[in-house]
Amino acid sequence: MAAKKTTAKKKVNKRIFKVGQHIVYPAHGVGDVIGIEQQVIAGFDIEVYVVKFEQDKMTLRVPTDKAGTSGMRALSDDLTLKDAFTTLKGRARIKRTMWSRRAQEYEAKINSGDLILVAEVVRDLHRTDAQPEQSYSERQLYESAIDRMVREVAAIKKQSRDAALEEVLETLAKARSRQAAKAEKEAAAKEEQEGDSPAA
Repeated sequence: MAAKKTTAKKKVNKRIFKVGQHIVYPAHGVGDVIGIEQQVIAGFDIEVYVVKFEQDKMTLRVPTDKAGTSGMRALSDDLTLKDAFTTLKGRARIKRTMWSRRAQEYEAKINSGDLILVAEVVRDLHRTDAQPEQSYSERQLYESAIDRMVREVAAIKKQSRDAALEEVLETLAKARSRQAAKAEKEAAAKEEQEGDSPAA
């Protein structure tokens, strides 16, 4: 039986990101790679990305060979961005479970670093003026999700945070008014149908 050939992997640090690039880190959102440094950690010489998160006034050092497994990624592409806005236009899906369970799920989605999942949280927790007010914890999660989404949208589209926020809120408002109009139309049609049906 022929022995399987195993190709030995060369220990070459393959840099996925470059200095000056915007990245997304799951727990912190959009950051900038401001440098690549060599550091000695526990006696080992390690190469790290130096990532700055302007919004949190924080700098993170991520080993270059662990960047992929840490969930650090490049900004979403245009197709993912389009899908995220399509997600915002959908109907809010609120599970009938305890708030603490839902809050955990929302938090996991926000910290997943996945733009579509973050958009789901924004969609589900968004409230129009006509709807009941959010609780403090709901508001906190909504603010966190919308901030994550808006920062990535702004970075992808190379626009200001305010312009990105306006676009996200406008998309939500249009979707909600369309849904309300559709529900009204359906209710009116149902009423008309019930009025037309002959009495038993």
